[in-house]
Amino acid sequence: MTTASGRPGNRRLLLQLVWDVAAPIALFYGLRAVGASTFAAMLASSVLPLATTAVCWLRDRRLEGIAAFVGGVMLLGAVASLISGDTRFMLARDGWVTAVAGLCFLGSVWANRPLAYLGARPLLEGRFRSDGTPWETLWHNEPVFRRIWRVSTVIWGIALLADAAARVVMAYTLPVNVVPGLGGLLWPVTMVLLQLLNGVYYRLAGLWRLTAGSGRRGGRRQDAAECS
Repeated sequence: MTTASGRPGNRRLLLQLVWDVAAPIALFYGLRAVGASTFAAMLASSVLPLATTAVCWLRDRRLEGIAAFVGGVMLLGAVASLISGDTRFMLARDGWVTAVAGLCFLGSVWANRPLAYLGARPLLEGRFRSDGTPWETLWHNEPVFRRIWRVSTVIWGIALLADAAARVVMAYTLPVNVVPGLGGLLWPVTMVLLQLLNGVYYRLAGLWRLTAGSGRRGGRRQDAAECS
């Protein structure tokens, strides 16, 4: 399901979330119920998100930057788990992957385009409180717009590192059969808190005024010219 602009709709995003988060957990506990080892069940459940990335590539012959990044990091985590053969390391894999993601967010703050901007643009540009101005135009013309996305990227990076630390602690301290379920629950908690925190920041920083045209320098110059 896509919107008129060809972007994935909310239903497709929800289905992808269920597949990437809920399905691996269900597969893990299903395999454990029929007698599979913890390591084998974890390894099998890690294949599903990688399969999603592969299907997206085969269908579209391209990957969004963040999808390619997540898929690559997860693949490296699976390979490392196979090499180590350690169950606790496999349980902590999501923590290591999330830590790498957090560091990449922080490292992208001064890149050409920070990761928070790259991730939000396909979802929000032209669809939420927008007067139709392309985000690239705002990026080039509005220093405040650039600063907002760099600060948001820092918020994402710090939150992902905190999430990663919690996952690693759980993996090495809690019973092995408990960790996958708690790890799955931690994802929506982290994402909801991030959305709330960023939503408050975007409002206070004036992001939606910029995208709607009322907070832009060009808009203020035009209003001044009309008044004169």
